Amino acid sequence: MNTANDIRPVKDKLRRLSKDYRLSLSKEEKARIDRKIENKFLNMWQYRDAECILLYVSTDIEVDTRYIIETALKDGKRVAVPKCVEGTRNMEFYLIDGFSCLESGMFSVLEPLAEKCERLEDFTGAVCIVPALMFDLSGYRLGFGKGYYDRFLAKFSGKTLGLCYNECVKESLPHGKYDRRVEKIVTQSKVIITNEPKGGRNR
Repeated sequence: MNTANDIRPVKDKLRRLSKDYRLSLSKEEKARIDRKIENKFLNMWQYRDAECILLYVSTDIEVDTRYIIETALKDGKRVAVPKCVEGTRNMEFYLIDGFSCLESGMFSVLEPLAEKCERLEDFTGAVCIVPALMFDLSGYRLGFGKGYYDRFLAKFSGKTLGLCYNECVKESLPHGKYDRRVEKIVTQSKVIITNEPKGGRNR
């Protein structure tokens, strides 16, 4: 596959499959699996050593991140969530002290209120939890197709992790030259250290 147009239909089909699986989970089953994934991450040294956690506020079909946000704030860590910059494909992270400083933003995702939060500019000591519908064993991800995180990750030098369901981790996913890998994937049953793709690292 040589162009983005070649892999777009394949990615769209995989997105539908992932969404269908997630929607098939009962509320109780999803909550049980989510808590397993959250607890695995919270017991990792990447969390314990992190000065700052960068993460999205989850939607209904994503692995829940609210418990991680609450725990990180209780543990005295800095927590920053993204805000899409209107008219661009860029995003900025803002430090939050709770859910009261969030509002529904682009794509109906909760985002920080810029006037109530401090914009994060120094990412030293930060760990970024990257959203995805699927991951593969090399750490490439299938996101929602907007490209915000790939642009951010191209300049981010800290640790990167993904939270995902076992059933949504595949051996290989189609990806383009601008796609960025995560270093580890946390599922309900294991922590996957991603494989080096042929040709060396992509970042």
